[in-house]
Amino acid sequence: MFWNYLLVFLGAFLFDVVPFPFPPAFTIMIFLQIMFDLNIWWVIVIGVAGSILGRYILTLYIPFLAGKIFKPSKNEDVEFLGKKMKEKGWRSQLFIVAYSLLPLPTTPLFLAGGMARIKPLYIIPAFFIGKFTSDTITVHLGKYAADNVTNMLNSALSIKSFASIGVGLLLICALLFIDWRSLIQKKKFQLNFKIWK
Repeated sequence: MFWNYLLVFLGAFLFDVVPFPFPPAFTIMIFLQIMFDLNIWWVIVIGVAGSILGRYILTLYIPFLAGKIFKPSKNEDVEFLGKKMKEKGWRSQLFIVAYSLLPLPTTPLFLAGGMARIKPLYIIPAFFIGKFTSDTITVHLGKYAADNVTNMLNSALSIKSFASIGVGLLLICALLFIDWRSLIQKKKFQLNFKIWK
């Protein structure tokens, strides 16, 4: 039984430590909860803990990865965006909670935070509130759908799930290719595709 919960933790961790939009961690949580008939609350608590550790590690390593693959000007641009985000105080925290509640990948949020060198502890408490709430709802819905696993697997490959991944990729492209400093300081929208070293 312990090993099954360890799989929940590792699955959620691996889904959320990668730097590109991946299926949400709750998908592996639901799958393992149904497959092994696990206690739903333990799955939620352990899965959210794995997700948070994965996102924490992502914010730690992404500045080094970004430094290797992006031009310094792009990294400075995203750092500028992060400083502006921190200036907003409680409104930024409210945005993080609201964003975490949405059925959108949170990868762009943590990429931006990591590249901007925002301390993970600035993002994670608000992320925890949104993540715990949304995963609780979703995993309970998954348990409810356990009697109809075929339909659940079909919905995982639905237009909605592909649209969610598409939105995540679009947000990452916006983060990388919009000149944020020009947009915020000069109110001038510019795209810059020459960001790679």
